[in-house]
Amino acid sequence: MALIGALIILFPTTAHADSKSSTSSGSLKCAKTKATAHSTLQVSTPTSILKKFPSQITFVTNCGNIVVTPNIKAPVALTAISALALAGYYDKSLCHRLTTSGIYVLQCGDPTASGTGGPMFTFGNENLPKEAKNNYPAGTVAMANGGPTNLNSNGSQFFFVYADSTLIPAVYPIWGRIKSGLDIVKAIGKLGTKDGSEDNQPKQVIAIEKIIIN
Repeated sequence: MALIGALIILFPTTAHADSKSSTSSGSLKCAKTKATAHSTLQVSTPTSILKKFPSQITFVTNCGNIVVTPNIKAPVALTAISALALAGYYDKSLCHRLTTSGIYVLQCGDPTASGTGGPMFTFGNENLPKEAKNNYPAGTVAMANGGPTNLNSNGSQFFFVYADSTLIPAVYPIWGRIKSGLDIVKAIGKLGTKDGSEDNQPKQVIAIEKIIIN
């Protein structure tokens, strides 16, 4: 199954992070990062689904490691994420969006940090939950996309759910669950956004330094 299409990404935000200082807040300790908004790396479109899926995916961030257990019911998403990660697409990229009301997510995966960046390919939906209360519970990892009217718009962006969320439409493919590091995402959520609004750049700079595929 090939991964094809044009890019559309959900809920863009244009704020950029100031990553020059380190932070310590309660149990959250974040180091300085050299990550900045930058152009996307050109990665070839995967032409086939992985024959062997990773057992875990580790997001090495300046605030600590977030370890995700992949969900093999999302083979296309895992193929795309793995291809991008192994190519270094996500290295030194900023998590650009935090939402703190109704939807409790930290969104990452756009090297441009604008909310509109993505790879040369997109792909369709898979492994969608039922429309139900808290169908994206805390610890869920899912693709970000163009929403209900853009069914072939998954690209590189994804979100970590840090609290049970009631207002997320069931159109975002679930491809993993946080095994460890949920406390990091919860702490980022507790600190809120840079401007104090419910949906903007996180106040605490958090960057993906690299991704380890096991």
